Amino acid sequence: MTTNRPVGFAVAAPTPAPRPSRITLPGRTVTLEPLQASHAEELFPHIGGEKHSWLWDYMLGGPPLTIDELRSYLDGFEKSDSSILWAIRVHASKDVNESKLMGYIGLLNIVPVHRSIEVGHVMYSPALQQTTPATETVFLLARYTLRDLGYRRLEWKCNNLNESSKRAALRYGFSYEGVFRQHMIIKGRNRDTAWYSLLDSEWEGGVGAGFERWLEEENFDDQGRQKRRLEEFVRRAT
Repeated sequence: MTTNRPVGFAVAAPTPAPRPSRITLPGRTVTLEPLQASHAEELFPHIGGEKHSWLWDYMLGGPPLTIDELRSYLDGFEKSDSSILWAIRVHASKDVNESKLMGYIGLLNIVPVHRSIEVGHVMYSPALQQTTPATETVFLLARYTLRDLGYRRLEWKCNNLNESSKRAALRYGFSYEGVFRQHMIIKGRNRDTAWYSLLDSEWEGGVGAGFERWLEEENFDDQGRQKRRLEEFVRRAT
C-alpha cells in the first residue's frame, strides 16, 4: 500500500559517518591538539583559579580552583568515550614553537548513523575571546566534521542566558532553531538551552569558503586587525 504523505527527501548514500579521531588539526593562527590531563599546568593560569571563576558560569562543571582540580577535570575528558576534546594552542608568531595553550573545545553528542554531531565544551580564556584564533578554532572543527568526516549536521547549543555564545553561533553561520525549555538542571539551577545548527549543504554552499576568505592574511592589517568582518563573507555565502 502506498500513500501520498510527505516522508522527507532521500539521502544520497545514507551510510554512517566515521567517528572523529583524536588527531591534531593545524591552522594558520592555532593548532588544535588532543586534550590531555597534563595540559592542566599550562592551561590553569589562563582559565583556572578564583579570578577566572566567571568563565565557568555557563559550563557544566567547575570552576577549578587548583591545578589538581583542573587536572582531574581534564582527565575525565581525556578518558571519555562519548566526547573528544582539543586543547587550543595559539601561535604567538609564525613560529609554532612560541605558541601557548589558551583554552579547549570539543565534539560531543556524536551520532554517526544520523551523521549529526555537536561542537561544545567551549572554554576560551579572556585573551582568546573575540580573536582570530577563536574563530579559526571553530572553522577547523567545522571543516573536519562537515567536509572531512561527512557529517550532515553540526550543532551548537548553549544556555539561553549566554548572550555571547548565542551571538557567536550566528556570527559563525549557524541557524537558530529554538529553545528547549527547562532542558537541564546545572549546578542546582534551571537551564533553558538555545539550539543552533550548520548543515553540510550550507557549508558546501559557501559558508566554508566564507571562513577561508576571512582567514586569509590579506584580510588583516599589520596589527592583526580584520579589514572586513566574518559576517560579510558568511552572509554572502548563505
